[in-house]
Amino acid sequence: MSDPNQEFHAPPPPAIEVEPSRKRPAGLLWTGIALIVIGIIIAVLGIPGVNIIVGGIGTGLSVFLLGALLAAFSFIPLPAVDNPPPKMSTMSTLTGIFFEPSAVFRNLRAHPQWVAAILIAGCLNAAYLTAFTRRVTPERIINFTADKMAETPLFAQAAEQVRTKGLEQAKAPTFQAGAAVKAVVNAFFGVAFIAALALLGVLVFGGRMHYWQTFAVVAYIGFAVTLIQKLISFIILYLKSPDDVHPLLGQDNLVYDNLGLLVSGKDHPVLFVMATTIGVLSFYRLWLMATGLREGGYKVGKSAAWGVAITLLVLFLLFGMAAAALFGSFLG
Repeated sequence: MSDPNQEFHAPPPPAIEVEPSRKRPAGLLWTGIALIVIGIIIAVLGIPGVNIIVGGIGTGLSVFLLGALLAAFSFIPLPAVDNPPPKMSTMSTLTGIFFEPSAVFRNLRAHPQWVAAILIAGCLNAAYLTAFTRRVTPERIINFTADKMAETPLFAQAAEQVRTKGLEQAKAPTFQAGAAVKAVVNAFFGVAFIAALALLGVLVFGGRMHYWQTFAVVAYIGFAVTLIQKLISFIILYLKSPDDVHPLLGQDNLVYDNLGLLVSGKDHPVLFVMATTIGVLSFYRLWLMATGLREGGYKVGKSAAWGVAITLLVLFLLFGMAAAALFGSFLG
């Protein structure tokens, strides 16, 4: 009797799902090149022999690195989404993030826009830092920093140099402008770094997400939290006496919505950092991160989104605790 299975053929392997290719954000390349050139010019004008721009080397380097980042990002293809919804306007996304964040994140999944969100957050940081420096005065900030450095063996030798040179630089208008520029640049790099960690976490938890989707989600989370934080901080900055404002901690924000109020940063720096993570804005950021990852990716479940959000919170908490253990005297 013949073998009934002699004509049997193994079924073909299942097709691998491949995302359709999409164009790259080519405009970023030319923006990046322009920033690279501008950064080099600023750095050259800040060389000690030229010294036209005080602090120009640091400012130029930051602009140069931002240009390099954007140029590299221009080679990352945009995500592909089946049956994408109509693109929301920039104004709709900026206002909707407060009233209908899930809808905004779903739209960012197909149309990852982020420039306005990062620029506004960066400009808010720059404006607040400028106002803070003028209100508290460069003298008090520099002297406080130098005093704390003198108490730390690692920085003791550089304390007097910071007190003299730092104060001279801090008063220069070009140095203050450079600090504002670096605040905006830091906003871009902060989003890029957190987005990379978030994307890695999504993949580890078994989800699927494109880097541009993660980048846009993190950008709008940062925008929402920064807007609330800085607006409140501006009000507190001009209501409180400058003598009651911490010259270092206050440079970030003056929002006291966490348990850090109950702990002395000078006496218990590690416990203070832990307490500051338990607050209204911290939980708001955590919820936004989980919602954004769930709604902004190709396939990210609720458990994966919350897992990534909590993991990021713990990672940054551990980093803050380590920094507080090493430099706790600066919190006093």
